Amino acid sequence: MDLAYIKELHQFYQKELLEDTLPFWFPRSIDQKYGGYLLMRDADGSLIDDDKAVWIQGRAAWLLATLYNTVEKKQAWLDGAAAGIDFLLNHCFDPAGKMYFHMQRDGTPIRMRRYFFSETFAVIALAAYAKATQDARMAEKARELFTRCLEYAKGERLMTPKFEPTRPAKAIGIPMIMINTAQQLRETIGDPRCDQLIQDWIAEIERDFVKEDIRCVMEQVAPDGSIIDHIDGRTLNPGHAIEGAWFILHEARYRSNKHYQQLGCKMLDYMWERGWDKTYGGILYFLDVYGKPVQEYWQDMKFWWPQNEALIATLLAYTLTGDQKYKTWHEDLRQYTENYFHDKEHGEWYGYLHRDGSLAQTAKGNLFKGPFHLPRQQWYCMRLLSALVTAN
Repeated sequence: MDLAYIKELHQFYQKELLEDTLPFWFPRSIDQKYGGYLLMRDADGSLIDDDKAVWIQGRAAWLLATLYNTVEKKQAWLDGAAAGIDFLLNHCFDPAGKMYFHMQRDGTPIRMRRYFFSETFAVIALAAYAKATQDARMAEKARELFTRCLEYAKGERLMTPKFEPTRPAKAIGIPMIMINTAQQLRETIGDPRCDQLIQDWIAEIERDFVKEDIRCVMEQVAPDGSIIDHIDGRTLNPGHAIEGAWFILHEARYRSNKHYQQLGCKMLDYMWERGWDKTYGGILYFLDVYGKPVQEYWQDMKFWWPQNEALIATLLAYTLTGDQKYKTWHEDLRQYTENYFHDKEHGEWYGYLHRDGSLAQTAKGNLFKGPFHLPRQQWYCMRLLSALVTAN
């Protein structure tokens, strides 16, 4: 590998995280009145709305606790994480223990969604906070909530179904989110269940979602892994599949597992070939597996988060394999995002671009975007590169 490049890139991601992204969000986003975070913000940081998305409350608490654990033991980061943890525990569970999705500022619930992603992000937040504080009660809460997520994932604990059982399907999102949740739990407070569970979920993805014959990673399939030849079943989300690829590449690095390395690189290769916009650059949002029209009208837009996942995946692939192809892909995408997504005046990234890179809207925070994908990407890349710099 190019060590000079590794050192330069490490400095770049460290500066972007600590001097550009984090100051945009904190401390102003910490809600001093009700707890939690006020994250629905415009380009200049002004507040668009004071509602709170529960899953982003968990993500923000995870970020601050993780920075405390891995970068510097700043009391402001720990206090900020505490504000999110307290809000989650005091307001975001219904009487039956299911987490809400959308809250008023004061913690009054607005909406429950029919998935358990609020829970998975609360798990990693609680686990990171438990490590930071050495609070055994918080660690136990994290493990208990992880158990509940397992029950949802296995169908042992049921949620109100969204669809009739006419055309059964399963989505890659469940094994993906559970892999990363288990990785975070394992690497903060530990849980003896995680290694085998991660192995099982990776096996399911490889068996049912990765299609070598047509070089793609499916977003959803029939229960037996076959392609559902209808418009929803054919829809691919390249950035999401690439996120799954880096979860597996992370596991390859953690275990020194060559098979996982090959699998993660294969998934990245397949979906980069399909998702990279050869005309304008950047990762496209949706595609049809057979090249047919896609249902969603935003299918050719550039959202911020697929770019973040692809930056992590390409850097992991490069540092694991030394293949110059991945360095080129990483640099092409890094330059693209610097040119189009990064707001050099106010910091952070815009969330939504048209295909040609023109700005679709100025929001940097809403019910779906907040301080997670971008700072996680910068933090992960910084940490990965730091380890390489130290080792050399």
